[in-house]
Amino acid sequence: MAHPTPAPRTTGRPEVWVPHAPDLPDVLSERAHTVVRWTLTVAGGLVYGYWTASVNRAGGPITGWNILLGFVSAFVFMGVLTGARALAPRLRRELHAATWAAFAGIAFGFIYSQSSASVLQSSLLSLAVAVVVGAMAFYRYYTHEDAEGHRDR
Repeated sequence: MAHPTPAPRTTGRPEVWVPHAPDLPDVLSERAHTVVRWTLTVAGGLVYGYWTASVNRAGGPITGWNILLGFVSAFVFMGVLTGARALAPRLRRELHAATWAAFAGIAFGFIYSQSSASVLQSSLLSLAVAVVVGAMAFYRYYTHEDAEGHRDR
């Protein structure tokens, strides 16, 4: 028994193979996405602040300045992450990837600089992290967006 084949959808642009299933339904509401986004931002900031304070004290006693450094680092991390999340999707894919590369490189470089490493070593390692994150982000945006930054869906 022969079954008819469904006609392909035409969108007016060339078909691009996307390595995910774009037609899956979104089971969470917009409010749920917002709650998860803010929860992950706060949790990430608190982990980053604790990690910064932990690296800074290097196994020594916990001091008031160490706690202050952790909370200030957490708040700055959360603010910059929120800004990057708001700004980056509005940029073209090259600048979008560069935004996340700069964020990752600076975040890693700051934590690494809290150890007893030299400024040159901190700079080179944070540059390496930024290059790797930038390459991965660019690949993702290059394969999921067109040249104008519209996501392929």
